[in-house]
Amino acid sequence: MVQFNSIMAILALSITTALAAPSAHFPRLEIRQNSGNVTTVNAGAAAIGKGQGTQFTVGGCINDADCGSGCCAGGAISGSTGRAGVGVCSGKGSGVEFQKGKTGCGFEDPNAALTLQEAAAQVAKQGF
Repeated sequence: MVQFNSIMAILALSITTALAAPSAHFPRLEIRQNSGNVTTVNAGAAAIGKGQGTQFTVGGCINDADCGSGCCAGGAISGSTGRAGVGVCSGKGSGVEFQKGKTGCGFEDPNAALTLQEAAAQVAKQGF
């Protein structure tokens, strides 16, 4: 058993060292931030502006009351029109509400009337 543990320790140390040291195969390790913006999903257009907390994550919203997660973040792009600066239902915690250009929970759409018009047009177009 001692031999087995020693072999495992040496193996673990070798793997860790190989991954940490740059080489021809692994010149460097990079951590990349997500870039770009989130685009809302058209399928949730009927839930926008209802305030019932039924909208799914990545569906559009005009405020926190629309979202099942209770988090409407700004900074998204409308999936139906391509308009920037709309709300998107987001998860919460560990900074997820700030990823990919989102502005965090508590978004109140300053163009709510336009967003609701666009959502109604999308519902009519897709039939649900």
